[in-house]
Amino acid sequence: MSKVKTVYRCQQCGTDHSKWAGQCTDCGEWNSLLEVRLDHATTHRAKPKINGYAGQISDITTLNQISISHESRLNTGIDEFDRVLGGGLVTGSVVLIGGDPGIGKSTILLQTATYMASQQQAALYVTGEESLSQVALRAQRLELNTAHLKVMAETCVERICEALAQQRPAVAILDSIQTLYTETIQSAPGGVSQIRESAALLTRFAKHSGTALFLVGHVTKEGALAGPRVLEHMVDCVLYFEGQSDSRYRMIRAVKNRFGAVNELGVFGMTDRGLKEVSNPSAIFLSRYDEPIAGSVVMVSREGTRPLLVEVQALVDDAHGQARRVSLGLDQNRLNMLLAVMHRHGGIQTTGQDVYVNIVGGLKITETGSDLAVLLACASSLRGKAFPQQLAVFGEVGLSGEIRPVPNGQERLKEAVKHGFEYIILPRANAPQKTMKGIKVIAVARLHEALAEALQLEQ
Repeated sequence: MSKVKTVYRCQQCGTDHSKWAGQCTDCGEWNSLLEVRLDHATTHRAKPKINGYAGQISDITTLNQISISHESRLNTGIDEFDRVLGGGLVTGSVVLIGGDPGIGKSTILLQTATYMASQQQAALYVTGEESLSQVALRAQRLELNTAHLKVMAETCVERICEALAQQRPAVAILDSIQTLYTETIQSAPGGVSQIRESAALLTRFAKHSGTALFLVGHVTKEGALAGPRVLEHMVDCVLYFEGQSDSRYRMIRAVKNRFGAVNELGVFGMTDRGLKEVSNPSAIFLSRYDEPIAGSVVMVSREGTRPLLVEVQALVDDAHGQARRVSLGLDQNRLNMLLAVMHRHGGIQTTGQDVYVNIVGGLKITETGSDLAVLLACASSLRGKAFPQQLAVFGEVGLSGEIRPVPNGQERLKEAVKHGFEYIILPRANAPQKTMKGIKVIAVARLHEALAEALQLEQ
């Protein structure tokens, strides 16, 4: 009998250790080492039939001798989904999509699979969490055309690859990666080793056969994809669902995309017939009131390749005890920094005040172009005076009080003009060279200038 080897594997990064320790020496995670027993078949695997990770023979050549072929893209039937993917689904690509339970991962993939199957493009839906009857019930509830979609209930990666090799579909959906396992590793599905090895086998098959794969991934309570971090490096595209599961709207953001823009955002509305694309996302992030209100400022943000108009709301009130700083949709550490800059270079103090900042619609803003809008909203709430409803703002605020330019300033300005805004405050470096009709451009270089210009527009 072959001797059984025991190693201690980190459940966070997947590194093997010869003996147990309280902390993983590679990733620094505490109490993450678990004992794993490896048999002879596991430690001495047979060579895979596919040569190389990308399904090609490992020949050495110079880069200028590589023949470049334009990737062919498949239409998913949902324009917003195609936008997030970079213009469509690339053949042979592997897309990992994650999100909270019940937010719509399986729904949008089932919609995509049924549409592509109806367009004479073979599609296979592999479920490892639900029975085939449950998938059929969901499709019936969504009133989808299921006449051409092929389904399969399987969790073994080797059998899934055999089925894909026989059917040769254009797209395959595996729901989910945490339920799959490979026979080469004797550990429970969902573990670090199983997820990593299963994803590697599926990626090799996709590159070799040209079948585009969708992998559904679970998320932890912190919102990150469950399993090893290397999983996100192995795939071509990583998509995250944003928004609350009880909200009407869903947002899909591309955090990694080898075939398109990173940080691209797609907005969808959840209906009784599945996810429907929102053609004008700026409209759902703007709240129109009968009269201007204090603490509300419209910001021109940019998500991926598209500018968006988003409302920033701030509430500054006297603190009863220790002052609090709370931000929803923004980095709280950056909010603390901006309030300090406003005190030093703007002359507006928030000591002893509770400051609450919220991005309307549940959107998460990560760019620095929101700095000026956040400070103007806080100043408006603190003074109790409202800015005009037709005012839009964008710009980055530096530690010395300067208003720094942001990328794609002209596209942001055109978006504000498109929605009928009459005033816009922007960095001086982003000011247009020619006068624009229908809008008054207020270019500023320092924070105190922006505050003074905005106070003159108070209503």
